[in-house]
Amino acid sequence: MTPEQIIQQYGPRESMEYDVVIVGAGPSGLSAAIRIKQLAAEKGKDVSVVVLEKGSEPGAHILSGAIMDPRALTELMPDWKEKGAPLNQLVTDDAYVFLSETGGTRLLGAMLPPFAHNHGNYIVSLGNVVRWLAQQAESLGVEIFPGFAAAEVLYNDDGSVKGVATGNMGVGKDGEPTANFQLGMELLGKYTLFCEGSRGHLGKRLIERFKLDADSDPQSYAIGIKELWEIDPSRHTPGFVMHTAGWPMDEMTYGGAFMYHAEDNKVYCGYVIGLGYANPYMSPFEEFQRWKTHPRVKWYFTDGKGNVNAKRLSYGARAITAGGVLALPKTVFPGGALAGCDAGYLNVSRIKGSHAAIKTGTLAGEAAYEAVTAGRQHDELNAYPQAFQASWLAAELNKDRNFKNWFKRGLSVGTVMNGLEQYALRGHMPWTLHRKQPDHVHLKPAAKCKPIDYAKPDGKLSFDRLSSVFISNTNHEENQPAHLTLKDPTAPTRINLPKFAGPEGRYCPAGVYEFVPDEAQGGKAQRLQINAQNCLHCKTCDIKDPTQNIVWVTPEGGGGPNYSGM
Repeated sequence: MTPEQIIQQYGPRESMEYDVVIVGAGPSGLSAAIRIKQLAAEKGKDVSVVVLEKGSEPGAHILSGAIMDPRALTELMPDWKEKGAPLNQLVTDDAYVFLSETGGTRLLGAMLPPFAHNHGNYIVSLGNVVRWLAQQAESLGVEIFPGFAAAEVLYNDDGSVKGVATGNMGVGKDGEPTANFQLGMELLGKYTLFCEGSRGHLGKRLIERFKLDADSDPQSYAIGIKELWEIDPSRHTPGFVMHTAGWPMDEMTYGGAFMYHAEDNKVYCGYVIGLGYANPYMSPFEEFQRWKTHPRVKWYFTDGKGNVNAKRLSYGARAITAGGVLALPKTVFPGGALAGCDAGYLNVSRIKGSHAAIKTGTLAGEAAYEAVTAGRQHDELNAYPQAFQASWLAAELNKDRNFKNWFKRGLSVGTVMNGLEQYALRGHMPWTLHRKQPDHVHLKPAAKCKPIDYAKPDGKLSFDRLSSVFISNTNHEENQPAHLTLKDPTAPTRINLPKFAGPEGRYCPAGVYEFVPDEAQGGKAQRLQINAQNCLHCKTCDIKDPTQNIVWVTPEGGGGPNYSGM
């Protein structure tokens, strides 16, 4: 049965009405909810707010480095320390290292570019910060519905957004309702704020429907892959931050790594690779595993004899919206707005987005509150983008607007030119570099590229995908339609496999895509097997597929990773 037929048979769906509906219990969504309720309490108003979260709980799907600039949080909640916010480890030292295959050069002190200074910032588990924000929101009267995935945008007759519908539960792989079937619910609001994170499923549709990116550069993305480790106390320096560039990336591929020393001998480490890379044989996952074997990195995971004595605790991956202010779409439309990484406010030069998510969520919340209390509904919240343009965040993003685009000319040119802009011009450059193409078009045919020979994982420092997915606590109801859909089922074997050597199996960090013998053809040909239960919801496939044939849609609510401490 189609979704429409299911509704015809089981509908109508129940509906609940609120002043403001928020999709996504991440930093931006929860900040918007908190700000609305703060203003309502200050002015004696009653404004109803609901937040939908597709994860099993707030924070379950949150993945970020993360070094957090507390500026926006302090503006939203000046007493966050007294309220017990889990910002515990101040940054104590910054290292920026350019790696060769066997060695490296560290920039010290005054040589560090301004964006690499983290004085006053905190090494955090953003998932734990989000869990704390959810507690603050609920204490103010915000209703949070975890395990409810917003699957559909609902529209009024005039085309304005009137809310969202959650996905149906208990639909079998064949598309037919099972004995556990439960119809989705409609959440209707005077305004709906979309705060889904990078490459938001509904945000993507809204951008297309309202042509919000008509005057913007094509959006640019990266994939971030992260692990949480517990290391020997003798190798641990609380507050130490290291970023690396260079090996194992080549000169023309955008990428770099991080290692953050949190409290309790915990270390966050990870790799970020721009999804505009060209070689279809490259695997971001394997590049990260290879990076850990570099002598300057491996040292942190070993004892005095070079034996690995650290323990890997968790693993995850997530797309990063990295186009910056030049790729920022229009963020408002009749009935709603985009905030946080759903719009693309991350500052890629600082490798920070949580402060931008909190700030833009706060501004969107303020605009929604003023509109609701003025008796308005379903129009454009123009006060929100106006407030952003007047904010310190707009100034910050504008100063770093060229950062990633310089690296299209290579690591050396990008480093020199960003140094010139940040040191000599202090971000006040007279030029702007625009990008003209989306990431997926940069993938070259396999015949024009050299295969990469990745070493087998040792199971101690480097690992395979499936053992990694296991410690992400990823789980999906197996008897449901695949949430990784193909517009054309023939494209993977007709185009991607012969022309690009089947890149799906390499750009996915979770082993979701495999080319296997097609038994229907006697094993003489191959077919694409989609292991949707492994999906980390990173959205890389939706972005990087060269034919743009893969469309990520929401699985049943509560499915996906359940990150702990990430």
